Amino acid sequence: MQLNDFFYELPPSLIAQEPLAERDRSRLMVLRPPKRDIQHRSFYEIPEFLNAGDILVLNNTKVFPARLLGRKSTGGKVEVLLLRNIGENDWEALIHPSGKFKKGSVASIDQNGFSVEALDSFAAESGHRTVRLHNHGEKSVQEKINEHGHMPLPPYIKRPDTKEDIARYQTVFAEKAGAVAAPTAGLHFTPVLLSALQKKGIEIVYVTLHVGYGTFKPVTAERIEEHRMHAESFSITKETAEKINRRSGRIIACGTTALRALEAAADASGKIQFVSGETNLFVYPGYKFKTADALITNFHLPHSTLLMLVSAFAGREFIMSAYEEAKRRSYRFYSYGDAMLVERAT
Repeated sequence: MQLNDFFYELPPSLIAQEPLAERDRSRLMVLRPPKRDIQHRSFYEIPEFLNAGDILVLNNTKVFPARLLGRKSTGGKVEVLLLRNIGENDWEALIHPSGKFKKGSVASIDQNGFSVEALDSFAAESGHRTVRLHNHGEKSVQEKINEHGHMPLPPYIKRPDTKEDIARYQTVFAEKAGAVAAPTAGLHFTPVLLSALQKKGIEIVYVTLHVGYGTFKPVTAERIEEHRMHAESFSITKETAEKINRRSGRIIACGTTALRALEAAADASGKIQFVSGETNLFVYPGYKFKTADALITNFHLPHSTLLMLVSAFAGREFIMSAYEEAKRRSYRFYSYGDAMLVERAT
């Protein structure tokens, strides 16, 4: 398939810049591909669409304050986005401006010895760098990251991060730190809403997939089959796998990350294995799903692997027409935007 099969125009005014005052007051577009049916509801009404015996799969990854802002000895500003811990204090990272931050360069994050050193040169192909965090104070490096790091809001949110984002760019069930982007479909849930689902007889289980920068990076290959995903770490416990496998109803995946974790852990028959490792699974139209019957998801960027996954799940033409409908009705797009509940096409 061609890259432009997954392009649409979006007025900037529809890109949500702030979270709503209440998480579950976002809008919910309900899609039933077999009937080509679209309903317009509110997210707090989602229990109406789930049944006793269904199992809801949530991603309990936790976003950490991965953006570090520093200065070189010359006074130049440096921004470091920590991506993945690869050693005690060594990280895979993105650096801006990368070309001027050469191997051996150091940027101070605070005045007490917390700094970032580049261990290699700029890699044009991936843009990823290796950095080492230095700390000469009493606090640990992780404490320093938590103290000085900023929440890694996506670049289409055109404002600095605030204290509110520490809580709101995080699900209420976030537990395992390691993500550099939120599993945004989960942002709409509240404790009250989760309790209402459980009272209805819907079982809630958790998987972990640490969302990486590569998940949201637009595809550039003209033939999408040539795109290669960055690997992301994930895990599914034995208890979670057993609960999913013995369910009596449907599997409802909350988010593309939860769905990718399920598909990566499923055997040929669709049985979920308990596993801990990495996945670079790339899902696009033509993929045969083995697990989820329905998907909760936000509206995604053009040319993104996330849009391709949702198109594979519900049919590209139906999804693209639903996006046009969302634009006409002024839905809010992307991380802090509105949601979809999508039934699987086949």
